[in-house]
Amino acid sequence: MSERKSNYGIETDTITLQRFVLNEQRKYPSATGDLTNLLVSLCTAFKAISAAVRKAGLAQLYGIAGQTNIQGEEVKKLDVLSNELMINMLRSSLNTCAMVISVEPSRQGKYIVTFDPLDGSSNIDCLVSIGTIFGIYKRISPDGTVTNEDILQPGRKLVAAGYCLYGSACMVVLSTGHGVNGFQLDPSIGEFILTNPNMQCPSKGKIYSLNEGYAKNGQKM
Repeated sequence: MSERKSNYGIETDTITLQRFVLNEQRKYPSATGDLTNLLVSLCTAFKAISAAVRKAGLAQLYGIAGQTNIQGEEVKKLDVLSNELMINMLRSSLNTCAMVISVEPSRQGKYIVTFDPLDGSSNIDCLVSIGTIFGIYKRISPDGTVTNEDILQPGRKLVAAGYCLYGSACMVVLSTGHGVNGFQLDPSIGEFILTNPNMQCPSKGKIYSLNEGYAKNGQKM
């Protein structure tokens, strides 16, 4: 990340997520730009969800929508809005052919997008951090009907994956298969800025973390 700053102490050569992805695209002469466009569309959805999360109380988006998901959990109003924002933005990108639901043929592209629009939504009402998780696969079949082979691909076939965290700051963590990078939303310019390049887990940490939630049941962790 550039350290160039103006006389006012503000960085003037920041790397936005779009600029970062475009730079990565240039490394592959055969790239069509479809994945770049798809990632930019995802970021637009993240910005809209972030705005909705921040004004959820004022817009009366707290509370239950009267539905349950496949895990039997009560669906929150903000869940429904986030899901609609993700679907509409991905469909309009013209780069997606399926996202569990199929996209109409006239709008189909060559990527399958999987996502949880608002993971941790049970924490919405108590203002705990929540986020969007996503993964992107490349379509196997050339054209026509999207098949199970397209949708049920193993994780090693992912071409990009990451998450967007909505908390004290809105942050996207993204990997396209060559390292992991973090971008924070600068609300003053409405862009995700590269703030955490080449993120890695330390070889040795200071925190002990283990899921002992089922230890009393004798289950392996």
